[in-house]
Amino acid sequence: MPNIFTVFGATGAQGGSVVNAILADPTLSKKYELRGITRDASTPAAKALSDRGVNVVIADMSSPESLDSAVAGSHTVFLVTNFWDTGSGSAETAQGKAVVDACKAAGVQHLIFSSLLNTSEISGDCLARIAHFDSKAAVEEYIRETGVPATFVLLGWYMENFFQMLRKEGEGYIWSLPIDGDKAQLPLIDAGRDTGNFVKAALKQTVPSGKRILVATEYLTPNRIVSDLAEITGKHASAVRVSDELFKSFMPPGHGQELLENHLLLEDPGYFGGADLGESLALLDERPRTWREFVEANKGKWA
Repeated sequence: MPNIFTVFGATGAQGGSVVNAILADPTLSKKYELRGITRDASTPAAKALSDRGVNVVIADMSSPESLDSAVAGSHTVFLVTNFWDTGSGSAETAQGKAVVDACKAAGVQHLIFSSLLNTSEISGDCLARIAHFDSKAAVEEYIRETGVPATFVLLGWYMENFFQMLRKEGEGYIWSLPIDGDKAQLPLIDAGRDTGNFVKAALKQTVPSGKRILVATEYLTPNRIVSDLAEITGKHASAVRVSDELFKSFMPPGHGQELLENHLLLEDPGYFGGADLGESLALLDERPRTWREFVEANKGKWA
């Protein structure tokens, strides 16, 4: 009888990629019965999961009473939380802890959590306002304290974000940044395509040991990113350094300082604290998509 693999955020980029990876794998698709957690089973994305054989279950991480049945009987759980749903680090941490408590009560044998580093800690409190990192780090710390067997996948910088980050100007694109375009290093990942490949690597562990897996294909500087984009699309693209205050004025209200510090992190101490990607990439069955391949595959979107 297949083990139940419960995927939170099954209709999102990360969770959806995990579902796709399991269904496409001839061994794992037989080993696991997929349960997809969503807040609304009536959406087209949820219905599409159901049509593919995923057991779609309604639950809300903000309602702990809905979580016991969501994870009941699960062997493995993939958990991704979303800071931007509430814009509150404390709310995200509370949601994550509620799922962890439900997993512990249900006897889940492997929790795979989409985490990030504690940037306050690794920066010596110089970057103490990146709530969407530190809130996930707090959930990771709680998982370790509770003793739930776990692996942590740390997502890099979504390639998909560049569709919103680059501003159209004439026939080209401008990327306004508060950092040095030759110094900052972005760990890029096509999250919707490749998150599942890294989660598959986590599933290979016979005994979860609290390992961290860095989910990124490569480090690139902003100037290299726009140079590759321009070369492949034939569109002018440039990264322009702007003042901290001007950069913050472009950001959503209330999140200017947080997103400024998120960018400063890319210079020092680094998104992953300067860690090399080689060990994590060596765990994969297949090579993840590079930035150049992503641009080529989405060439029509850069019209």
